[in-house]
Amino acid sequence: MGAPGSGKGTQASALAERYGIPAISTGDIFRANIKQGTELGQQVQAIIEAGEYVSDEITEAIVADRLGQDDCAHGFLLDGFPRTMSQVHFLDRYLQAESTGLDAVVSLQVNPDALVDRLLDRAQVEGRGDDTEDTIRRRMEVYAGQTAPLLYHYENQGILVEVDGTGTVEEVRQRMFAALDRQSVN
Repeated sequence: MGAPGSGKGTQASALAERYGIPAISTGDIFRANIKQGTELGQQVQAIIEAGEYVSDEITEAIVADRLGQDDCAHGFLLDGFPRTMSQVHFLDRYLQAESTGLDAVVSLQVNPDALVDRLLDRAQVEGRGDDTEDTIRRRMEVYAGQTAPLLYHYENQGILVEVDGTGTVEEVRQRMFAALDRQSVN
């Protein structure tokens, strides 16, 4: 977990590789549908361009479908999900029905102004039309209002692992691996 631009996708790939599990990015799934021009992609594009989150119903259906695939049988990493308490409750019910649970929830902590700079740089490099300064700031507001309460939920479950997300990719990765190693010992 982490605000837009915190490095979730970059670090998710490293975690998935380290543990030999698939990284499931709702953002990647949405972007693929947009690129392919699917009906879902058209719906999602309009929502993203407005700086809003895709509805829980659409996101939950996509995640459930993906978690049901064979490569998730021995574990998975979620990147960008859950983002709302509704999604948390959906995931809890889904995992309970599958007789499994979450091992850890990693939260990357980064200063909001640094995030805006990162996202503006990324917009230029990757050509992301959804990353204008106004849209970025709106996404930060949505994140703070809807997603931040999830951290409290996972902290109460004892599975929240907070990691300083500033510095080089490798520095953040090493802090994250060390924090997860400590978590698995506890």
